Amino acid sequence: MGIKNYLIEGVSGTGKTSVALALRRRGYHSINGDTELAYQGDPKTGKPVDGFAHEHHIWNVGKVRALVADRSHAATFFCGGSRNHSSFIDLFDRVFVLEVDLATLNRRLAARPPGEWGGRPAERRIIRRLHATKEDVPKGVVTIDASRPIELVVDAILEKCS
Repeated sequence: MGIKNYLIEGVSGTGKTSVALALRRRGYHSINGDTELAYQGDPKTGKPVDGFAHEHHIWNVGKVRALVADRSHAATFFCGGSRNHSSFIDLFDRVFVLEVDLATLNRRLAARPPGEWGGRPAERRIIRRLHATKEDVPKGVVTIDASRPIELVVDAILEKCS
């Protein structure tokens, strides 16, 4: 949805939603992929699946492609995680990955309510494993230290966009 399109990824708890909201407050066009594009589906075929599983948290590729093709904004920031990012990552001008240290991650997850992903002990174990292995994180990206205050995180992203 922008002349320039950026993807902001990272494991749960690194601040993707906070970045999306902070960008909007500054007047930038941002999409919260976890609420606006995500559904439970097979990462290879895109076919919807029943139930919830981390590995089935994917984005609608057709919607991503349509939003990227719309040039009505100078820049659009797609914020969120998906297990099928390899299906559309080539559409982005730059990909950022938010990273935090384990203590920061644990503190943020502890503050989550039980109904939000990462709010239950079993989910937190999955997130800590993903944090350690980085298996869900795209390769060859710009890493952003997201343990700092959100305004500094957004400043760092915007600096690398110009």
